[in-house]
Amino acid sequence: MKDDIVLKMLRQVASGEVSVDDAREALEGVSLSEEIYESAVNHGVFNEASPGSIVRASVSPSGDSWLIILVGLWGIVWSLYWAGSLSYGLYNHWDQQLLSFFLGMLLLTVIIMGMIYMKYVMPDILIVKKRRGKYITPKDPDSWKQYKV
Repeated sequence: MKDDIVLKMLRQVASGEVSVDDAREALEGVSLSEEIYESAVNHGVFNEASPGSIVRASVSPSGDSWLIILVGLWGIVWSLYWAGSLSYGLYNHWDQQLLSFFLGMLLLTVIIMGMIYMKYVMPDILIVKKRRGKYITPKDPDSWKQYKV
């Protein structure tokens, strides 16, 4: 989605690099009826993928954003701070309430970093696997044993 030509043209029009008339001329002759649009959307949504195919969804923004890098660095610095405070407190026999606070803040920071990583960095790729048929062997009636109590 980052390299979409129409999106790139829209950004150029918004920034003023390309005029609206030039963009209209570039898109002249392109027609998309409502039926074609709905069939394209329904094709991508409701058709089952064949086994072994890779389905990619590029809805989430990419992880090379400066904001994501800054959040990662923020998380690493605070994780080191909370882990260092916890270690120092354990060494100096601090109160359990303060130590549990440091442990909780460390876990909270790691969880926030994990959520940001899963949302904005991990690729949205799904590999469709082939489902095997279930096979149940017939039970031999002669193999049953009778247990008496």
